[in-house]
Amino acid sequence: MTASSESVKPRRRRAVWWTAGAAVCVIALTGGGLAAANAFGPPPAASEQQREYSTVPIEEGTLSGTRTMPGTLDYAASKDLPSGVGGVLTEVPDAGSQIGVGGALFAVDNVDVYLFHGALPAWRAFERGMGDGPDVKQLEENLKALGFFDEEPDEEFDWDTEAAIEAWQEATGQAETGRIDLGRVVFAPTDLRIAEVKAAVGDAIGPGVAAVKVSGLVKEVKAKLKLADQKLGVVGNQVQLQLPGGVQTTGTITAVGQPVEEENNGMSSVVVPVTIALDDPAAADGIQRANVTVDFPSETRENVLSVPVEALMAVPGGGFGVEIAKSDGTTELVAVEAGLFAGGRVEISGAGIEAGLDVVVPKQ
Repeated sequence: MTASSESVKPRRRRAVWWTAGAAVCVIALTGGGLAAANAFGPPPAASEQQREYSTVPIEEGTLSGTRTMPGTLDYAASKDLPSGVGGVLTEVPDAGSQIGVGGALFAVDNVDVYLFHGALPAWRAFERGMGDGPDVKQLEENLKALGFFDEEPDEEFDWDTEAAIEAWQEATGQAETGRIDLGRVVFAPTDLRIAEVKAAVGDAIGPGVAAVKVSGLVKEVKAKLKLADQKLGVVGNQVQLQLPGGVQTTGTITAVGQPVEEENNGMSSVVVPVTIALDDPAAADGIQRANVTVDFPSETRENVLSVPVEALMAVPGGGFGVEIAKSDGTTELVAVEAGLFAGGRVEISGAGIEAGLDVVVPKQ
């Protein structure tokens, strides 16, 4: 907001203390004397220390309060990926590698374990004579996407399926058996990122032992709300995010978990986990993992009058007031009711208070 160029020297200001949400805010402003129309008392002596002030207009609009909580930015869907086959780990990608459909996740006994797309995990080998099922259709969809299957994918393992497997095996340097053993392909909904290498080349691993930790390619924010603030966690609501380096962006709540009990420094508390998707994923480019700040909207008032909190004064006898700058260079202290405090502003109302009137604030 742009302050007016006119400087005024209003009356000495009393300290203002208030509680807004979870934060206690303090304003201590001092000023010099100026003859003003003042219903609350005479102006101070001219010998008092003087300080320059400026004016800003009262604004009408929407005021939103927030509850600020810590959060963690990281790649989504991070989990250990157990091997489906046993043997010696002979190859593993570097941490940070991205694996697409048909790519190798790691190798056991010098045979790769491949990533295919799909929500259904593999639970049996793919071979001639197997029963029909959605896993067969899912396999054929991947073989078609890779260019090895020409027919319309269905749930039947037939000659076309076997031929497509053999063509894929030939292209990837495998033995051309027309069969895929259980554990040699891993189905995941999206491409994966190697988040961490869990075993070293040369290690013996058995089925169920994690060779790598994987994640999705998209970053998300995890935060925890206090039980008393759980109403702020609503799927679809937008939040404000502050990333490292002062980067400001927004996110949308995508999931709200059930309340869970956690212990911190010997104290137990119940929290509600919240997952947030970045509205602009590019805002987190170059950040692997970081602590962030999340502002959850807690209360919104529309069509209200507000001023910077610095404009609010304590008045004799209790209550609040603002100094209205008049056209003749004087000021008038007007009593107001203070409402919502949010974003460095405060909602005000009272007789004679309207949008566009200039109020006195400390000159920046």
